[in-house]
Amino acid sequence: MIRRTFLAMTVAATTAFAAPAFAQDADIVDTAIAAGDFTTLVAAVQAAGLVETLKGTGPFTVFAPTDAAFAALPAGTVEDLLKPENKEQLAAVLTYHVVPGKVMSTDLTDGMTAATVQGADVTIMTEGGVKVNAANVTTADIEASNGVIHVIDAVILPPM
Repeated sequence: MIRRTFLAMTVAATTAFAAPAFAQDADIVDTAIAAGDFTTLVAAVQAAGLVETLKGTGPFTVFAPTDAAFAALPAGTVEDLLKPENKEQLAAVLTYHVVPGKVMSTDLTDGMTAATVQGADVTIMTEGGVKVNAANVTTADIEASNGVIHVIDAVILPPM
């Protein structure tokens, strides 16, 4: 019974965030749009003026927070970040979710750090499930033509 429940949950989680079959031919932005659970992330990328960068040759590794991850932030946070006067702060938050290069889940080791495009490091933990700082990786290795997306369940914030 437990095994059947676990298997059903695994299949449900995998299909809920599965990228479309063409995703490997699409860039990171188009892959995120096609997945359908990253509307807030895509809107933020647009507001920060990072669309062309993330459509560039890369490769990039993006730790992509879902819409639910953004919704879990304190009320008004997303709306404030999307204001034109906060474009620089929004760009810092978003680029903290991006690591240069294509880092697949098989490349991760417990306790490793990775320098983000923002400049600060993130810490990867693999014991008991993969985490990036305090965010859980819920789906890994969604390949795009210019990198890879790892879905996370929280927005990670750069150190102040």
